[in-house]
Amino acid sequence: MSLQPLLGVGWLLLLLVPMTVFAVVQAVRARPGSRLAWWLRSVAVLLVLGIGLGPSVPRITDEDLGVAVDVFFVVDRTGSMAAEDWSAERLPRLEGVRHDVVALTEAIPDARYSIIGWDSSASRQLPLTTDEGAVESWTQTVRQEITAYSSGSLVDRPLVPLQTALAGAAERSPAHVRLVFFLSDGEQTTDGEPESYEALAELVDGGAVLGYGTAEGGPMRSYDGSLDPDPEAPYILDGDGPDAPQAISRIDEESLGTVADQLGVPYVHRTGPDEVESLVADLDPEQIAQDGRRALRTWQAVSWPLAVLLVLVLAYEAWRTARHWVPLRRARTTEPSDPAPRSAPDGGGP
Repeated sequence: MSLQPLLGVGWLLLLLVPMTVFAVVQAVRARPGSRLAWWLRSVAVLLVLGIGLGPSVPRITDEDLGVAVDVFFVVDRTGSMAAEDWSAERLPRLEGVRHDVVALTEAIPDARYSIIGWDSSASRQLPLTTDEGAVESWTQTVRQEITAYSSGSLVDRPLVPLQTALAGAAERSPAHVRLVFFLSDGEQTTDGEPESYEALAELVDGGAVLGYGTAEGGPMRSYDGSLDPDPEAPYILDGDGPDAPQAISRIDEESLGTVADQLGVPYVHRTGPDEVESLVADLDPEQIAQDGRRALRTWQAVSWPLAVLLVLVLAYEAWRTARHWVPLRRARTTEPSDPAPRSAPDGGGP
């Protein structure tokens, strides 16, 4: 047995405790003939308080409520994602990301989608939403980080935001299936050992780590933060001075494979805009949900005994009121319509 108040406990006490005190005081002060009525009114208020507190018992259900899917896209926006070595056309790697995010959204319809972007820092770019158009709009506007502000990165940069997002989704919607797609070239340009994603594995039901780029690598154009990037912007140089060679970025499949192993998802090297349906072909949310997450605990109210007692008390009060009202009405109907003539005052005439 547990209490599931219909209204805040504070509000219930504020409204009903003064009424109970008033009824008890009246019962103590009342004449013997009225005392029972006031005691019953006190009981009625207490019964209302009991119903408002919502006494309930737990109930476990595994009804077929359907299984929803939460998809988290973790997108690398570092300068290396502008390297021009994706697909046969040698397009920037971010073009591959744009294609795959939209394609995966279409391959997993009717889900909720969230995007976490990261470069020198990481942030939630799109909270969980069922709006597929919002995902597509984001992909059309996503850009690499501003070249002048680049300070290097490690693949663990989005770890904390992703952990927060997954934990929040698991707490709010424990029955949902959670998929993570980590889109990056894996290149790390900051000293240090990246932290592990292993603690997140228990919150992840599927997904993939998608790698972009080639071992030969490609050059990267600079970006100044403008809304309309210059397609002929100068390439980033490896060093200072006009004679410095172009910087070349290469995919780091080892680091991407490590992230995949830690999350418990496969690693897939994306070399062109081929279909992505195979990444989710074996996804069966209904089967994943058979791990018991759909055995939801709900509460069933058991306030009906109190309601029955309240009805009986109110019925007695109504009967008592009617019993006193009927004789009063009969007494009024038997009164003479004309009052008796007044006697003449002493000393008066006839």
